[in-house]
Amino acid sequence: MSVKIRLARYGTKKKPFYRIVVADSECPRDGKFLESVGTYNPLQDPAGVIIEVDRVRHWMDNGAIPTDTVKSLLKKQDFFAASV
Repeated sequence: MSVKIRLARYGTKKKPFYRIVVADSECPRDGKFLESVGTYNPLQDPAGVIIEVDRVRHWMDNGAIPTDTVKSLLKKQDFFAASV
């Protein structure tokens, strides 16, 4: 079982809203997930990102791999600079 930190799409048509979730890589995008660790709203200016840093760090320490999009959101929030 490979665990990923990825985006799950919510909201309505042409008004996306995303949850940052920890899920098994084989589950569907909007399907079953283990834990919700944040949100991402691309419609705000600037884009609204809320991340539970301690929970993301916990899951990454236990082997969860963030997708490229989530990794870029974490970099914008200085997640990797704080872990050094």
